[in-house]
Amino acid sequence: MKKTFFDITLLALIAVGVLSISSCEKEPDNTINGHEYVDLGLPSGLKWATCNVGANTPEEYGNYYAWGEIVPTTDYSDENCATMGQQFGDISGNANYDAATANWGAPWRMPTKEEMKELIDNCTFKWTTQNGTTGRLVTGKNGNTIFFPANGCYIETSLCDNIFKGFYWSSTNCDNDIFPDKSAYYIGFSIEKKCYMDWFMRFYGYGVRPVSD
Repeated sequence: MKKTFFDITLLALIAVGVLSISSCEKEPDNTINGHEYVDLGLPSGLKWATCNVGANTPEEYGNYYAWGEIVPTTDYSDENCATMGQQFGDISGNANYDAATANWGAPWRMPTKEEMKELIDNCTFKWTTQNGTTGRLVTGKNGNTIFFPANGCYIETSLCDNIFKGFYWSSTNCDNDIFPDKSAYYIGFSIEKKCYMDWFMRFYGYGVRPVSD
């Protein structure tokens, strides 16, 4: 087959390293930086990832993070949490503190408190077992779904409440009179509770589910 001028130019650029074969391949429409997302038909148009940070499938728990930390630890305690007692604005998209952005790259980021509330207000949450893992199947008004495994949480060195409960950090800190500069908002669920917003101490090890605009 006769090569066109475009074909010859493209091959030349690949040969000298300006382009690679992989760079010529278009990323699938439902992925960003190699990570899959789902459009749940939310009013904001926000895309939710199908997996937690550190997981390769929707059913895997993935990594656990203290709020505002970007690497897992072996001790989820007050004394071992770098953000305890520190003042913060919202950390969404800040790679120094956002585990989603730091590990998956922008535009992936942690969801804000308001974005988690949008998810609760516009989706249904069904307790189910998916491929042997218990959790909540989240269904948007457009019929699309994502799965949150009941990942539990880490307290000091122990994994607690997995199989029965799920906990996921938001990017929004909670500066209250009880624990000033020591707490943050999260989304949680259990067998009994479909889904709710609350706040808790930053040193607890929760999961992170990324979002993207």
